[in-house]
Amino acid sequence: MASIKLGAQLYTLRDYIKTYEDCEATFKYLNSIGIDVIQISGIGPIPADKVAYLVEKYNMDVCVTHTSFDRMLTDLDSVMKEHKMMGCDTLGIGSMPDKFRGSVDGIKEFIKLTSEIGKRMHENGLQFAYHNHSFEFAKLENGRRIFDMLIEDTKPEEFSFIGDTYWFQYGGVNPCDYIEKISGRMKVCHFKDYRIVDNTPKFAEIGTGNLNLDAIYNKCKETGVKYIVIEQDTCDIDPRDSMAISYKNLVEIAKRNDK
Repeated sequence: MASIKLGAQLYTLRDYIKTYEDCEATFKYLNSIGIDVIQISGIGPIPADKVAYLVEKYNMDVCVTHTSFDRMLTDLDSVMKEHKMMGCDTLGIGSMPDKFRGSVDGIKEFIKLTSEIGKRMHENGLQFAYHNHSFEFAKLENGRRIFDMLIEDTKPEEFSFIGDTYWFQYGGVNPCDYIEKISGRMKVCHFKDYRIVDNTPKFAEIGTGNLNLDAIYNKCKETGVKYIVIEQDTCDIDPRDSMAISYKNLVEIAKRNDK
C-alpha cells in the first residue's frame, strides 16, 4: 500500500503568506523542513499566476484549497481555471455559511447548491470537497446529524470531504468511525491534535495531545486517503515552529505505521 503524502495546511501559517515576498519565504521555509505538499488557504491576496509560479519554483504539490463559497457560486469558471494553473484538482470550502446551518431545509439548500457546483467541477475533471468543524454533528429536527445528511444525501462524484481530526473529537464522535463513513470520499485529511488545559479543549501540535493519531493514520490508509496535512488553527508558539514540531512527529507516525 502506497504511503500517504504528508504536508501543511497553509492556514496555520496565514500570517506569513499575505504578500508575494512573504509567501515565497514561507515556501522556502517549508522546503527546508522537508515539506513539499500544501493546502492553499488564507493566502494573499496574491494573483493566481504568481502563486502558480511559486508552486512550480518550490515544487509544491497543491493537494486541495479552501476557496470562497461565494466565488464558487458566482465565478466558478475562473476558480476552476486558477486551480488548474496550480495543478490542483480539488476545491474545498472551509465551512458552510451560517445561514444554512440551523435547519433541515437549510442543509437541503446547501446540498442542492454544492451538488450543482460539484457536478460542474466533476465535468471539468475537478472535485468539490467539504471541511468539517464540530457543528455538523448536531442533530436537527429530523433526528439526523448534519454531517450524516452531507454524506447520505450527496453523490460521491459531486461531494467529497476534508475530514478534521480535532473537530471530529470536539464534535463528540470517534474520528476513526467517521473516516470510515466517508471511505473513498476523502482525498485529504486534516491532522491536528487535541489536548485539555484547565478543563478546556485546546489545539495541540501533532503527537503532543490526546488523540490516537496512529489509529487515525491507519484508518486513513485503509479508506484511501492520499494526503494528510497539518492544520493548527491557533498556536501558543510561533506557527512556523509549531509546524516543524508537528511535521517531525507526523513523519514518525507515518514511519512506524508504514512498516
